[in-house]
Amino acid sequence: MSGLDHAHDRRAPHDHDHGHATGHDHGHGGHGHGHGHGVSADADRRWLAIALGLIGTFMAIEVVIGIVAQSLALISDAAHMLTDAVSIVLALIAMRLAARPARGGFTYGLKRAEILSAQANGLTLLLLALWLAYEAVRRLLDPPPVAGGLVLVTALAGIVVNVAAAWCISKANRSSLAVEGAYQHILNDLFAFIGTAVAGLIVLTTGFVQADAIATLVVVVLMVKAGYGLVRESGRIFLEAAPAHMDPDTVGDRLVGHPPVTEVHDLHIWTITSGQAALSAHVLVEPAGDCHAVRRDLERLLEKEYGITHTTLQVDHVQEALLTVGRPGEDPADPHCADAHGPVHRQGPHDH
Repeated sequence: MSGLDHAHDRRAPHDHDHGHATGHDHGHGGHGHGHGHGVSADADRRWLAIALGLIGTFMAIEVVIGIVAQSLALISDAAHMLTDAVSIVLALIAMRLAARPARGGFTYGLKRAEILSAQANGLTLLLLALWLAYEAVRRLLDPPPVAGGLVLVTALAGIVVNVAAAWCISKANRSSLAVEGAYQHILNDLFAFIGTAVAGLIVLTTGFVQADAIATLVVVVLMVKAGYGLVRESGRIFLEAAPAHMDPDTVGDRLVGHPPVTEVHDLHIWTITSGQAALSAHVLVEPAGDCHAVRRDLERLLEKEYGITHTTLQVDHVQEALLTVGRPGEDPADPHCADAHGPVHRQGPHDH
């Protein structure tokens, strides 16, 4: 294969990764990462806006009732609803930013704005859980009088509002981590209202006012679980980790098992934004192998078996790599990519 042929195989990322009109853009026509459920961005924003209206209105009412009833559970629910509203606003802003085209130094656009939103949602859940845990313990030790009947009625109304809001958000595209973050907020608030309703019923029927604080602690556990999940998932994306369900070593072994590939190294798999995995790798093939055909075959394999459509593959003949003059101090038997990033996958026993 000539040097010109190889120049074509060292494909720049924009030829495939960002939807330019080339013959290799098979993944961009139908993967629809932004809206995997076939829901348009406008519809997503409309459902989120409806949920925001429901939550904002009820939150204002609940704050007043919580103060009158002296119920920490109600006040904590109202505070949680405030974070619900903020999470939805963040999701709406992130969706607007993510829709902007790539330009200038932002070569992926602002798609990760939604990951920032999800991380903010997770952190607010964790911080709010800490505050509520402190207040609940304090009230367990020194419980104030609680108007159980008022708590029960308000909590039942809150359940209805949160079910409606959760339904609205579930109609949007939850493959977006920002939308999922808002959904987790709403879902936790729903559980909180159920706990508050039970606490109100106990206070009303038995006079056991500590039930209000105990219900709050149960909700705190749920908030920590949801918040940790969001922070962990968004953190993986920011740290360029491979998607949680994908093992890079397995992918590398699968690629090197495709004849006439002899070696795969500098294999990187990361997530651009929710549901958009990307992969780059340096692939070496046998001297008689067709670099162009191998690249096309590997792209199809990655799309079919792993759902990865954003790929940048540099394909070279192994013989040419061996003929390259190494830098001083390098092993002349294997001069190319002497400092390969990550494991090296070869035919036969794998070096990783």
